[in-house]
Amino acid sequence: MGLDFPNKARSYDRSRRCVRFLGYDGLFEVPFFLQADALVSTRGGVVEAELLDAFDAARVRVYDVAQKVYARGRQTGYVLTAKDFR
Repeated sequence: MGLDFPNKARSYDRSRRCVRFLGYDGLFEVPFFLQADALVSTRGGVVEAELLDAFDAARVRVYDVAQKVYARGRQTGYVLTAKDFR
């Protein structure tokens, strides 16, 4: 079974400055943390609503990148950075 994203929920994690979302590999929950600067410029600070809107607009691309990072090897959680989107 491959990685899937049936749950569209996502949230802003203020302490990590990232968007947290979940993938599932069968029954296994796979947490992802997408760094804010991978979605928006963080020079002026991070606005939660702007970041979540950017995530929603790029959801298909984010999931594609998450699947590629996940395929590199199993971990307990995955941090996606701007580098992963190049």
